[in-house]
Amino acid sequence: MARALAARGIEILSTGGTAKALRAAGVAVIEVADHTGFPEMMDGRVKTLHPKIHGGLLALRDDAGHVASMRDHDIPPIDLLISSLYPFEQTVASGAGYADCVENIDIGGPAMIRAAAKNHASVTVVVDAEDYQAVLDALAANDGATPLALRRHLAATAYARTAAYDSEISTWLAAEVGDIAPRRVSFAGANPQIMRYGENPHQSAAFYQTSSTRAGVGTATQLQGKALSYNNLNDTDAAIELVAEFDGPAVAIIKHANPCGVAEAGSVLEAYQRAFDCDRVSAFGGIIAVNRPLDGATAAEIIKILTEVVVAPSVDADARAILATKKNIRVLETGGMPDPAARGRLVKPVAGGLLVQDRDFGRITEAELTVASKRAPSQAELRDLLLAFRIAKHVKSNAIVYVKDGASVGIGAGQMSRVDSARIAAHKARDAAEAMGLEQPLTIGSAVASDAFFPFADGLLTAIEAGARSVIQPGGSLRDPEVIAAADANDVAMVLTGMRHFRH
Repeated sequence: MARALAARGIEILSTGGTAKALRAAGVAVIEVADHTGFPEMMDGRVKTLHPKIHGGLLALRDDAGHVASMRDHDIPPIDLLISSLYPFEQTVASGAGYADCVENIDIGGPAMIRAAAKNHASVTVVVDAEDYQAVLDALAANDGATPLALRRHLAATAYARTAAYDSEISTWLAAEVGDIAPRRVSFAGANPQIMRYGENPHQSAAFYQTSSTRAGVGTATQLQGKALSYNNLNDTDAAIELVAEFDGPAVAIIKHANPCGVAEAGSVLEAYQRAFDCDRVSAFGGIIAVNRPLDGATAAEIIKILTEVVVAPSVDADARAILATKKNIRVLETGGMPDPAARGRLVKPVAGGLLVQDRDFGRITEAELTVASKRAPSQAELRDLLLAFRIAKHVKSNAIVYVKDGASVGIGAGQMSRVDSARIAAHKARDAAEAMGLEQPLTIGSAVASDAFFPFADGLLTAIEAGARSVIQPGGSLRDPEVIAAADANDVAMVLTGMRHFRH
């Protein structure tokens, strides 16, 4: 960029480090210190904060008073500003210490960018390398000038950049001082991926990346397939977040952000087959996530039905070759798994405001369970209960999940009544049994999880009628004694978590 500007006879001002790099590349450059007559000081903290810089950027060229001030104080106009900010976001992401992060907060850069953007009637401001060519093309087409429409567009981009930069700084500082609800809050995203439309064709949509390095859809590389849609990304995020909950090889099949089958097994292939068996009908056209490298044997099973997206931490060569035979399948490689215990913020717009909360990082272990029933669960039941509760965390409320031998066998999601969720899950289990040629549904002898407490015994009794022999739920209802009594009356083991997992 500097070479192209110099070739047009444009004088280039630059600060020390950049000036050195330009000079080494053979580009003539005037150092800012020579231009202002004031040396850089305080380890470079003070260099561009000078009237000869800000006056040159801010002066209105058609204002006689401004022009006179420029003449009287020897302030030449600066017509083009190109500024890359100190790498604050990258410094934080690298895990650097507090002092290093503070040192990488740029002051002069944002000040110059805002000054140039304010005076876009006369000044062109560039903050992204992606805009270099557009500026060069405009200079070539307009005899060394830029059109006002372009300058306005670049000014908007510049203010968005400084806003995002300040947002990252304020968010980081708030976290450092433990301020969970700052007086003001902002959120930043970059590199928009424009969608054909949002949830529905009449809605426009885009996907913005944040500075978070947490593995997931934001860090994924698409290996093949059509462009991802808004719904694809939303569902894929739900899938990878769910499958990250498990320590052993696991597979989650997602449809409309709800799981229709989840399993943890000795291998990815076995986990996929058992997850698929939970609801073969809903799996058609779904999203499949695995928490281990995707192998060829599993890929060969996946392509037997229509699948929208496959997401995995990595995809081996055999799997890639097999998936490539189905060109429309979108295949994503995340490079890792999201940490389910990591904190983060979720933002939901409402009329006139924003709801902001921590992501649901809660996880229950066996040691945290309280046995409420007369019969304690066996170790096998405990394993299924914990798995069921982890799945329920990712099912829209009200949620009921039946699990047997490490795999979901019935999922009821998003009902206004917990009883209806239990019934729907049992109904799906009966359909699944019929599809597999079984005489009875796999809910017989299963563990069942509820994302929140049973307000009455009817929901539990519905699960018991479906064959559940153990139950996990948060507890905390005024009618807990009634619900526990119903479990005892049916020799059902019940454990309480003390933690609920509403998901709306």
